[in-house]
Amino acid sequence: MVFLLYNPFMADYKKIFTTHSGILRASKAIELGVPKHILYEKVKTGELVREAQGIYRLSNSEPLGNPDLVNISLRVPRAVFCLISALYFHELTTQIPHQVYFALPRDVKTPKLGYPPIRVFHFSHEAYQAGITQHELDGVKVKIYDREKTIADCFKFREKIGMDVTLEAVRDYLRQPKVDVSLLMEYARINRVEKVMRPYLEVLL
Repeated sequence: MVFLLYNPFMADYKKIFTTHSGILRASKAIELGVPKHILYEKVKTGELVREAQGIYRLSNSEPLGNPDLVNISLRVPRAVFCLISALYFHELTTQIPHQVYFALPRDVKTPKLGYPPIRVFHFSHEAYQAGITQHELDGVKVKIYDREKTIADCFKFREKIGMDVTLEAVRDYLRQPKVDVSLLMEYARINRVEKVMRPYLEVLL
């Protein structure tokens, strides 16, 4: 008669993943008690899916609705989505982002990610901290700049993303409910683009 040894990790890994919306970074899973070899074994058996480098998801969980934002948030915890990515999230552009745009503090190095393609902007401490909002996408907390900060950032980096994209965002923003021009100008002050932004707002308002 053959006796199989009970391995608590065989069952516990599923519970650990389930309590984290079915998706975890490998380092976090290991920290929570899932051995590295279990991750590899479960990928081979099809019970886990390697969503991206270092990111694992239960195969029976719902596919990610926002895979790029979720994967980067898990792999780069200080990333705050900005510019085209934030405009797209807030429905302030007709542009479809072909790269994921996110901000980091100036003293944080640009991460090396094989996928998805990224475009990183390094902000001063004040500009980085201002306007961060947190959203839960696919069960993962994701940081995105609010609408007003995003527009101020577009004016700041208008030469990189295009003035046409910036003006489209302003027009779309002014059509949305709960416009806050005073907050918009506060972010413009932080980004030092008040003099650039004000004439456009005066014409459009």
